[in-house]
Formats: sequence, structure tokens, C-alpha cells
Amino acid sequence: KYFMLGAFATGFLLYGMTLVYGSTGSTNLFKIAEVVQNPAAQSNPLLLMGLVLLIIGFGFKVAAVPFHMWAPDVYQGAPTPVTAFMAVGPKAAAFAAFFRVFAETFPELAPSWEILLSTVAVLSMFFGNLGAIMQTNIKRMLAFSSISHAGYILIAVIAKNSLGGSSLLFYMLSYAFMTFGIFGIIIILGRKGEENLEMKNYSGLAYKHPILALSMTIFLLSLGGLPPFAGFIAKFYIFSAAIQEGLITLVVIAVLNSAISFYYYLKVIIFMYMKEPEAEFNISLTPLTLFVVFIGVITTVSLGIFPGSIIALASH
Repeated sequence: KYFMLGAFATGFLLYGMTLVYGSTGSTNLFKIAEVVQNPAAQSNPLLLMGLVLLIIGFGFKVAAVPFHMWAPDVYQGAPTPVTAFMAVGPKAAAFAAFFRVFAETFPELAPSWEILLSTVAVLSMFFGNLGAIMQTNIKRMLAFSSISHAGYILIAVIAKNSLGGSSLLFYMLSYAFMTFGIFGIIIILGRKGEENLEMKNYSGLAYKHPILALSMTIFLLSLGGLPPFAGFIAKFYIFSAAIQEGLITLVVIAVLNSAISFYYYLKVIIFMYMKEPEAEFNISLTPLTLFVVFIGVITTVSLGIFPGSIIALASH
């Protein structure tokens, strides 16, 4: 499914690039930005169609609604290490390209693409959170959660200012450590031949392995945006960038969705701390997974308490 839909979306992406090249005569982003400053170029239907196709292509790469169909099944069906990479690597690269193309190259065309991207962002936040609420498999829950996070990050693209760019980089860095940490714990707790653990399988984890439960709690609360963790700072900077551009409605919707997300994050925490263990945990500890979880916890906490240096670095 991922291969077929990915190839299909890449076709849209390449066709969109072709239309942009045909409309501007260049593939250099700086030269394209100069051409687009001409009012005549801004009304070119081929250029506008190219932007729509680019949104479709990038939308698939970041699993934004309505281009998210592949995410839940792929997250659940793929081996957990592969899922962890797919949740971070392609998404980070796609969002970097998203920002470079739309916020830095086509700011003059913002009235043409802002409404479309805002709609995609809002749908991604609501659909991702509501879908995650209904899941019992933790990997499918994380898949829908990633869809909602795509909506939050799109706000940084829509803000199209310098703070939006630095906050996008900070968000992706924080998201990477949180996601790798969670999937590291899933790998540690994964039973042989039964890797896709249900939430109920985490019952009583705090009694048997309190360090793992605490680590999972830190990652989940950070994904929800609770201080003093990195997820809160990441959302704070993105929302600040949006407020600077007057996107108040979008920020209110995002804050509401952040509150909704705590329902399914806390559901996992309740299983770990308030339910009796259903069976023994056959954990598989390896130096690599322990290192990933340890670095994830340290970074998630430290970025939440001392974000200044990373934000300053991202600004450059």
C-alpha cells in the first residue's frame, strides 16, 4: 500500500514541479521567487495548478488529511524499527521541503495556498485525534497521532515567517526524539511473534518496570504538549509564529485539538499505572534500544527546560 500510494503521490509531486518549471522557466527556488513577484506570473493558471499538485505530493509524504490513508495500516503492519524511521525521516524531509517551497518561494501567492493548507491542517488535527481516540493498538494510535501532528506542523508553514521556520525545525527535532523513544519502548516490550501490542498489554507496567513506564509517560505527555517537556515548547513556538501572522482561529483550533489528544495519551498512562498486570512482561533489552530510550528521555526533558540554544541555532 505504501509503495503504490507513494509512487502515485510522487507522480503528482513531479507533475507539479514540471508545471512550476514551465510557468517560471527555472528550477532554482530563488529565481522562481523573483519571477513570482511579477503580478502577471501570480495569476498564471499553470503555476497555480502546479502548487495544488505539490500540496498533494507533499501531503502524502507527511500523512496529512486527505492523503493519510496509508499511515495506520503501514504503522501497524511494518516492523517497529521501520515504522520508527518512517514516522520521522520522510516526514522531516517533506516538511523542510514544504516550508522552503511555499513559505520561502511563494509567499506572494499565499492568498492562493493559505486557505487550502489551513483546511488540510484543521482536517488533519481533528481527524487524527478523533481517529486515535478509537484505537486500541498502540501503533495505530501513534499513526493517527502523527496525522494530527502533521496538522500542527503545517501551521508553521502557513505562518511563513522566520519564527515559523525555526519552530518547524525545533518541532521536528523534538518529535524525532519522542517518537524514537516510544518505539524503542514498544520494541523492548514486544513479544516474539506478537510485536503489535494492544494498550491493555501495558497494564501494570509501572509495577513491573517503573523506569520504562515513567519513560513512556514522559514521551506521551510531551506529545500532548504538557510542560516542562519539549512538546510543549515546540507547540508554543509554532502557535506564537501563527499569532504573529494573525492566525488566531487556527491557533484556537490547534489548542483545542491538543487538549483532545490527552484523552488517548492518558489512556495508555492509566493502563500502565492503574490496571493490574494481565501477564508477565517478556522484555527484550538491547544496548541500542536502551540507548535510544535514554537519549529520548534526556532530550525531551532538556529541550523543554532549555530550548533557547536550539531555537537560536534553528533561526540561522
